[in-house]
Order: sequence, then C-alpha cells, then structure tokens
Amino acid sequence: MDFEAPSQSLPIATVLDGECGGYGSLWWWPMELRKLCLRNGPRSSKPIAPPSQTMESPPPSPTDQVSSSSNSTSEMSVEEKFRIVRSVGEECIQEDELMNLLSKKPLPVCYDGFEPSGRMHIAQGVMKIINVNKLTSAGCKVKIWIADWFAQLNNKMGGDLKKIQTVGQYMIEIWKAVGLNLQGDKVEFLWSSEEINSRSHEYWPLVMDIARRNKLPRIMRCVQIMGRSEQDELTAAQILYPCMQCADIFFLKADICQLGMDQRKVNVLAREYCDDIKRKNKPIILSHHMLPGLQQGQEKMSKSDPSSSIFMEDEEAEVNLKIKKAYCPPMIVAGNPCLEYIKFIIFPWFHEFKVERNADNGGEKTFSCFEELVADYESGNLHPADLKPALSKAINKILQPVRDHFKNDPTAKELLRRVKVCVLLSRYFV
Repeated sequence: MDFEAPSQSLPIATVLDGECGGYGSLWWWPMELRKLCLRNGPRSSKPIAPPSQTMESPPPSPTDQVSSSSNSTSEMSVEEKFRIVRSVGEECIQEDELMNLLSKKPLPVCYDGFEPSGRMHIAQGVMKIINVNKLTSAGCKVKIWIADWFAQLNNKMGGDLKKIQTVGQYMIEIWKAVGLNLQGDKVEFLWSSEEINSRSHEYWPLVMDIARRNKLPRIMRCVQIMGRSEQDELTAAQILYPCMQCADIFFLKADICQLGMDQRKVNVLAREYCDDIKRKNKPIILSHHMLPGLQQGQEKMSKSDPSSSIFMEDEEAEVNLKIKKAYCPPMIVAGNPCLEYIKFIIFPWFHEFKVERNADNGGEKTFSCFEELVADYESGNLHPADLKPALSKAINKILQPVRDHFKNDPTAKELLRRVKVCVLLSRYFV
C-alpha cells in the first residue's frame, strides 16, 4: 500500500462525516481518495433527503417489453403471460407450476433482492429493469428487497449500515432514472431492516425453523449467494445469512423467486424446506442469466475490478474505452462478452442493433435479431472493429438519462458523491 495511516485508524463514519471541513486531515489518505474528495469539495452540511417516492416515471422507453398497441394485462391469455414471464429466466423450476400459478392467481408476487454494496454495474441496473418491466407487464407484482441488513452481515461497506443505506438510496435513484415502470403500484421497494423489525415475531421463528431443519454442510453449499466459497473463512453472521435469505421468500409471500443463477442454491433450499414442512405450493425459481466480465475468462462482473464492468453512471468516454479494451475475438461467439451484452441488453432494449460502417466494410446494417448478427459475426462479415463502436453507442444511449439525473438532481448528485467516497473508504480502511 502506498501510504501510511496514523497509528490509530479512524472508523469510516468518523472519516467521512467527521470534523476538519467534512473530511478530516487528508495528508495520509491514498492519492485516489484525496483527488476524489478535493475535486468534489467537502460534504454538504445538510443531510441527504431520502429518494423521492413521488418522482415521476420517465416517459415510455424502449425497455417496454410489450408495445402500447398490445392488449392490457387483463386481456392477455395465460399463454402470453407465461411467454413473457418465462423469457426472464435462463432456468425455470418448474414450468408447469408457473403455468398453473399464472392461470389461477391474478397478481402473482415476484421477489427480487440485492445487497447495497457499492456502485451499480449495467447488469444490476439495465438487466433488472428489463426483467422487472417484463414481469409487471405480464400482471405480476414485484417486491424489490433492499437487503441492507444482509449487506451488513456480509461486511459490505465495512459493515456500516448508514453507508449501506446510502448506497441503497443511490440504486433506487438509478432504477427510476433508467426507466423502471412504477405505474400501477406493481413495484414495491422494501428495506429488510425496516420490514424485519416491524414483523420480527413472524420473521425470526421462520429463520430459526429453517436453521433447525438443515445441517451445516447444506447451509455451507449456499454461501455462493454472498459471493463466498465453502473454503472461505466465514463469520458466524455469514452462516446465518442463507437461513435468512431462505426465510425472506416466505416472509414476503413470494410466488416467484426472480434472482440470478448465482442465487439458485438458496432458492432450491426454500423448495426443500417446503417438502420438510409438507407445504404444497413451492416458490417457483426463475433464475436470470449472469452477464460475464468484459475481460477474457471473467464469468461475472466484479465491482472490485472497474475494467470488468460498465457502471450505470460511467461517462461516455469511459464506456467507449472499456468496450474498446473488452475481449472480443473475431469470428468467435462462445465466451465473447461483447456479444453477451448485445444479446441480453441491447436487443431486449432496442429490439435491434445498428452498425455504422463505410461502404468498403459492408455499409450500414441494422440487425433485427441476435441470430442474424451471430451469423454475420461467425462468418467474418461483421468485425469487432465495427461491432464495438456500435455497442458503445447503444450503451451510452441507455445510460444518458442516468448521467443527466445524477448531474441535474441535487439529491442524486450528493448520493453519488457519497457512494464514491464510501466505496473508496471501504477499499482502503476496512
């Protein structure tokens, strides 16, 4: 490490919120952190207002999964609802149960959750919006579980709940800015700390029963949900975490668990728990695809490696540079992150992919489906040098409303500043 801290380290809360003009003495801070703080100025003396719950939804965007000319939800056939909902998941356990649910329940409840643990990357931002908007268009209610207590259990942001909640507010602001459809009260944000405290008499007996019915090796197989492995040295809090996440599903009365493939094991644990207690209606697991990192061999994006992912408030030049440096071998589709971005973000958002190039290289072309693009790429008719600028342009178009929001809205701007400082503090001082 390129600096020497005082012999008595300051806790994160003191450093960020303390004296000395809001930052404390900067001389011993790492250069990256000093530059950020000095560039943005000292913290505001006013507390951050909570995100506005009455913030107007942005106008209809290309994220809409059902066009305005489509039938309303009430007029949709069960088969059409099934097609839309099923398209969210790379895997569904079980499809027959999903069809039965959609045919019998007018407003199925979907559960999606996240740890507020730092800046938001494009998979967490854009893919979530695409999936949630699909589910609500098919008549589902989506409960988004802001797992602040879970982030604390997992020692995110140094276990500082105040910082974790600041990150949670920042994430909500992003989803609203990028195009989350909030019409009709079909999306509900719930903070785990508030909900568990208000109904603790329901929650903790459920957690205890799940823990009592499972052996430690079975719980250990679930630690992947926290980004950990069974070989890691875990805290007691991290052993408790899977039992709590399993309980969340029943606590929220969820019919469908809509989470990533990396959360599959704990969702299966919930179905196994139903067998143990002889519960007939099991939660349906709808696991969405995990976008890889931008570099070769990265199975998923990493917030700790900025080059592996695009963040939702990245500037246009940053996006262009990251895509330019991304792994994208000519004529190779398998393991190509640029093509994954196009398949899972660009086509669902715009329903097309436009490549601009000069006539000597084939001229301008608009692809109407991913399979058409793959055919051109595998044959060599579409080169990475033409694909990458088109991908950067499409991503920047999606992200521009987020940039504008964090630039023009004072609350959002302050949230972003604080999140960036919190992330750096947790990296250096925890």
